[in-house]
Amino acid sequence: MKLTKRPFGALENGTAVHCWTMENEHGLRAELLDYGATIRSLQVPDRYGVLTDVVLGYDTLEGYVKTPGYLGATIGRFANRIGGASFELNGKSYPLAKNNGVNHLHGGLRGFDKYVWDAHEEADGLVFSRVSPDGEEGYPGTLTLSVRFCWKGDSFCIHYHAETDQDTILNLTNHSYFNLNGKGDVQKQLLKIHADLFTPNDDVCLPTGEIRPVSGTAMDFRRFKAIGQDADNDEDCVRASRGYDANFILDGSIPAVTARSPESGIVMQVTTDQPGVQLYTANGMGPVSGKNGQVYGHRAAFCLETQHYPDCIHHPDWPSCILRAGEAFDSTTVYAFSVDE
Repeated sequence: MKLTKRPFGALENGTAVHCWTMENEHGLRAELLDYGATIRSLQVPDRYGVLTDVVLGYDTLEGYVKTPGYLGATIGRFANRIGGASFELNGKSYPLAKNNGVNHLHGGLRGFDKYVWDAHEEADGLVFSRVSPDGEEGYPGTLTLSVRFCWKGDSFCIHYHAETDQDTILNLTNHSYFNLNGKGDVQKQLLKIHADLFTPNDDVCLPTGEIRPVSGTAMDFRRFKAIGQDADNDEDCVRASRGYDANFILDGSIPAVTARSPESGIVMQVTTDQPGVQLYTANGMGPVSGKNGQVYGHRAAFCLETQHYPDCIHHPDWPSCILRAGEAFDSTTVYAFSVDE
């Protein structure tokens, strides 16, 4: 594996930001920023062998700092939403920032996506790490965490590790926006999600607490289906968000999700040990100026945010997001790339 580093600008306080290019033996490339532990680029070959950048991003640091959307970033301490922007743990209430209406989203006003992480180069990967102090964005406990990125063959791997000195809650994910054509929108790209159930949302995208079968709804991706086929249906599961923005309960299959582009031939299989995945289809995005002169608009990409269920701290019968003092959190998500001939 070849790993190179270059400057990528500086924050207003003078903190330097860098970009690493990680290239495997087959010529597949990833670009990673220490700002937000962010995936800036994933370049994989299409059916003709032409390298295609399958994630959205920006040409300059300013795009990541000033444009909302969390493109490619590591999200925490708690990815997705927490209802009422507060939670109770061990009999104590913890108020959080209300940065999504009355709710809390993606770790707050300054989540993990807005920090410059420490970087450590390894022979076969790159590790970003930071310490989130007790009370940061309202969360209890000093959290020590790392995110490791590497290529294994034609698979791009993310491994999360975290430890805390006090009981806390934790939900880590990566917020990459995928487009397997590298341009245009994703309406005709195909998804298959191994999930019989999902968690419906209310009109502000917060889970209602219900668990509902996907059968007979726009959420049914158990067979390959174009992203745009049912995205505009008059159903409560897609209406309020103008498309997909909801959590699927994964059934443990490997892979958990497969995405395919009939145009480019690129296939992406996602494997994870997390219980859920949030499908978000960039509804109403843009227009936003992206990399290489592109302008990103409505449904320019799809996100597959492997995760605990949103707001699970308020639903004790759902898989727990509590990380106890002295315990370690470890999780891996893998994106395996291939082509349909």
